[in-house]
Amino acid sequence: MDVLIVGAGPTGLTLAIDLVRRGVDALVVERAEGLFPGSRGKGIQPRTQEVFDDLGVLGAIRAAGGPYPAMMIWKDGERQGEQRMFDAVPADGQNPYTEPLMVAQWRTQEVLYARLTELGGRVAFGHEVTGLTQDAQGVTVECADGTLLGARYVVAADGGRSVVRRALGVGMTGETVDPAPFLVADVTVRGLDRNHWHVFPTGEGTAVTLCPLAGTDVFQLSARCAEGTAPEPALNGVRELVGAATHLAAADVTELRWASGFRPRAALADRFRVGRVFLAGDAAHVHSPAGGQGLNTGVQDAYNLGWKLGAVLRGGAPDALLDTYEEERRANAAAVLDLSTGVHRGEVRRGRATVQLGLGYPESSLSVDTRGAGEEATGVRAGDRAPDGAVDGVRLFDAFRGPHWTLLGAAGALPGVRTLPAAPDSYGPGVFLVRPDGYVGWAGTGTEGLRAYAARTGALVAP
Repeated sequence: MDVLIVGAGPTGLTLAIDLVRRGVDALVVERAEGLFPGSRGKGIQPRTQEVFDDLGVLGAIRAAGGPYPAMMIWKDGERQGEQRMFDAVPADGQNPYTEPLMVAQWRTQEVLYARLTELGGRVAFGHEVTGLTQDAQGVTVECADGTLLGARYVVAADGGRSVVRRALGVGMTGETVDPAPFLVADVTVRGLDRNHWHVFPTGEGTAVTLCPLAGTDVFQLSARCAEGTAPEPALNGVRELVGAATHLAAADVTELRWASGFRPRAALADRFRVGRVFLAGDAAHVHSPAGGQGLNTGVQDAYNLGWKLGAVLRGGAPDALLDTYEEERRANAAAVLDLSTGVHRGEVRRGRATVQLGLGYPESSLSVDTRGAGEEATGVRAGDRAPDGAVDGVRLFDAFRGPHWTLLGAAGALPGVRTLPAAPDSYGPGVFLVRPDGYVGWAGTGTEGLRAYAARTGALVAP
């Protein structure tokens, strides 16, 4: 096969969808017997909504969740008032999605899995990877049952305790974000409305929150506990916690569907590529849950790597293109780790900083802007996210949708590339070649140098 993906979380499923739609032979293997059952990564940021729009799942994702509710603060059984978690970011013609969606992670994965199977992709559940070997031709992956699987490339999307990362000998550098123990759980509860995210401060920086998960009958419980007081992630422990921290009785917690304890930390893998093996998602970077960055950053990893693997495997691009995955995504992940840690510590407000619309690759070797620094350099630059807009009645995000490059402003310059005759005024003057992942790869006043760039990135023969 072409690509073996280890791990059927949001990162692995997103990558598989992107590869399969490019005609790449990809298989996902998952240790568990089914999809992850918890709500853990419940925030879908606007930039990820753009990715999901391209992959054909945004409608289903919206139907599976909803907007974030206002937070209701409680004290001694009395409502103290509402607070908004996010600063509003106004939508406009360039940024159609500006508010995060709340979707339980298990529902996001169900949507992605359904899309993958619709495209003919598959997940092999119950396959625990225990090790791997590689050479110049490919990678052999070993499974606990003795199965050997061969692929030209392997992507580790198997979480923060990644077996593949450890087999490669890649370390992670990080820090403890918060010394306190945390508990997160999915519960059903009596006695609370589902219009608010209920917050129960318990003193000295500790708190219990109960957030209704849109489209379900479940609340996500999150608790920051004092040292030595975190309950076991079991029904009785959760009931005791709720009974002690809120005005609800312990028996009002009627069901526990999933629970996990953790201590928030931030860590970054020392490398994102070792030969024919790539690290993505939590296998490459571990975040505090504050600000809803972890799942979204993993999806961006997959979206970045997918088109590059497709270009090499099906488009004739050189293998060196794959080196830009680590170049672009490791720097990006490091910046997002700093952001999520800042949100956790109260140093950064949720809002414009956390929606991920400003992320880009201006320093990448794939970002080439041949325009000067004068007036013609205003507007969108190479490495920037390509914003939405319209040209001759065609919406740009509609033109971008699909596994292809898009050229704005130079008809006929690149055969086989989707072309529009101009760029919107908001882009500024120039010709723009937009990558399959929605970033401007090349920009210039004319087309000189465009074909050479397209040849080395696979744009001329991309599927």
